[in-house]
Amino acid sequence: MSMIEFKDVEKYYGDFHALKNVNLEIDAGETVVLIGPSGSGKSTLIRTVNGLEEIQQGQLLVDGFDLHDPKTDMNKIRKNVGMVFQHFNLYNNKSAIENIMLAPRLVLKRDEAENKKIAMELLEKVGLADKATNMPSELSGGQKQRIAIARSLAMKPKALLFDEPTSALDPEMIGDVLDVMRDIAADSSMTMLVVTHEMSFAKAVADRVIFMADGQILEDSSTASFFEKPSEPRAQKFLSQVANH
Repeated sequence: MSMIEFKDVEKYYGDFHALKNVNLEIDAGETVVLIGPSGSGKSTLIRTVNGLEEIQQGQLLVDGFDLHDPKTDMNKIRKNVGMVFQHFNLYNNKSAIENIMLAPRLVLKRDEAENKKIAMELLEKVGLADKATNMPSELSGGQKQRIAIARSLAMKPKALLFDEPTSALDPEMIGDVLDVMRDIAADSSMTMLVVTHEMSFAKAVADRVIFMADGQILEDSSTASFFEKPSEPRAQKFLSQVANH
């Protein structure tokens, strides 16, 4: 059963053709990693999945709903599709636990005692139970990102989107964030679409690897076959460059 499906999707920014004839299907419970050079359309693609960017042509189905249909309730989509950004986007005037509890309180009208219990369980899951009352200014970048992941999980989404979640972090903080993402990927019910440059994470966790360049999907293959030998020359070149860094 497809959780996310792109059919002949086109996306423009003015005259710039950002996504070109994208066809992609992601099954429920699958972990798919998007890689490719900067400016290839990876972040644009992931941002269309929860309506942060609109498509101009084609069909984009998320959990059975057509995002290009004006009648589709985007708030309903966003309840089921969480997003973790590069720069955390935490509320600086709220503690870690309050950041996690806010959306379930406002959107799901979750009972306050249950909301707090779930938030504490999620803080435990991301290894930050001792930081519940800390403000974002008192947390490191890696800790903020783990809080942001917990905040997305608090909505109990069917799918999670990660847009380069480690690229703004110092190298020593990346491992903790990737460990949390590995744990989430191990949950067979969670669909994950991840834009990342972390090749070791992609190798270890992804079911499939999508390679993009110039707004197009040039390769879509199993993780094992992609890292063994991509069929697309640009993907081969990209992998060799990444391996040399």
